[in-house]
Amino acid sequence: MAEKSITQVSRAVREQYDKGKAAFQRQNYDYAIAFFSAVLEQEPGFYECREALRATQFKKVGASSGFFKKMLSGASSSPMVAKGQLALRNNPLEALKIAEQILNSDPSSTGGHKLLADAALATELPKTAILSLEILIKANPKDQDVIHDLARAYAAAGETEKSGERYEELIRMRPHDTKINEEYKNLTARATMAEGGYDNIGNSQTSYRDIMKDQGEAVKLEQENRQVKTGDIANRLLQDYEKRLQDDPNNVKLMRNIAEMNANQKHYDRALEVYQQIASREGGADPGIQKAISELTHKKHEQALASLDESAPDYAEQIARLTAEREAFVLEETRQRVDRYPNDLVIRFELGELYFKAGKIKEAMGEFQKAQNNPNKRVQALSFLGQCFAKQGIYPLAVRNLETALKEKLTLDEEKKEIIYALGSVFEKMGKNKEAIDQFQEIYAVDIGYKDVAAKVDSFYASGGGAQ
Repeated sequence: MAEKSITQVSRAVREQYDKGKAAFQRQNYDYAIAFFSAVLEQEPGFYECREALRATQFKKVGASSGFFKKMLSGASSSPMVAKGQLALRNNPLEALKIAEQILNSDPSSTGGHKLLADAALATELPKTAILSLEILIKANPKDQDVIHDLARAYAAAGETEKSGERYEELIRMRPHDTKINEEYKNLTARATMAEGGYDNIGNSQTSYRDIMKDQGEAVKLEQENRQVKTGDIANRLLQDYEKRLQDDPNNVKLMRNIAEMNANQKHYDRALEVYQQIASREGGADPGIQKAISELTHKKHEQALASLDESAPDYAEQIARLTAEREAFVLEETRQRVDRYPNDLVIRFELGELYFKAGKIKEAMGEFQKAQNNPNKRVQALSFLGQCFAKQGIYPLAVRNLETALKEKLTLDEEKKEIIYALGSVFEKMGKNKEAIDQFQEIYAVDIGYKDVAAKVDSFYASGGGAQ
């Protein structure tokens, strides 16, 4: 089935379409949806009507900036989606109709858009598929399945450049995926044929001999294509990017592509070098770049640790040195993040944890005292504060913070067990053995294998501590 423009549908269909447009202009969205839906029943490939219907659906529900946030929550579990998936196997046109019914009620339905895109691709309506896929990709830019479908849809719609960009994006994410590499190779081969005039063979003005001016070169290219191995396309693409960057050194998009591809191929030094250049150009303000630098530095440290020779005489010293370097980087990087975002209490909590692990107790306390004002980190921050006071020997304040944390932690999960255990340990240090064992028994009753609570409880009662 081919997609149609307004000039390719019948007069009767155009009249219905015009009635829908008139209803839309009067803000009578229910009537507009009814007219547009009726038109698409007759002409599923009428793309302009599909666009009009989508715009009307959003207008009806008052689509706002919260739309994409809503979409991120996941695909709809509506029974209509399941019904559409069943129809997709044998009757994709019916699935297309069901998808629009879903979107009429909820134009933000991830399940509805995925169903529509699958049905449109199955019925060879690539522009229709693109309409939904572009909505999905805005909601989740890193969804590899959607990127792949979008690349295929662009290719089917003849939008080779956009298709190539999406394939390149996928290759950066999955450089060793042979299927993706093969599809991209086929796409570029078709583009080359079109540019070279191969599509004109048979035209009285163009002969095969004219196009194949250099048979030897053609054979060579064909042989090279047959010899493409996994990762070769990614490497060639990266080399091409590097050459283009020499001619256009201020192209930040190109730099991002180079950094991402090097990162995917575990060339961490080059990836970090390029990301640092981007950060320098942008004044270090892009949190995404800073996050990428942080993650890659972590991976570089892990790579260095994994590459150490265990039989080397200084293996232990190398491990200690690299571990110290990694911890120092993480601490400094988190400090810098706090400086950039002083009101982000989650980052302050992270810094407090790092200070605590590094034995910088007073510094940790300052961060935890601020972080406890974040509702999502409050219990953890109170727990750490209690442990900080305990390390300083200020036991009454340790007890106060730990007991407050327990009052606010309702579920007896691993986190609450840790707080209970910490409180019991503080009571032990205070010499309050009965209060301590009361805490350990609370864990013992539900998890006898937790740390050493069984030994503590058994020892207490074996020594007669439980006698009245």
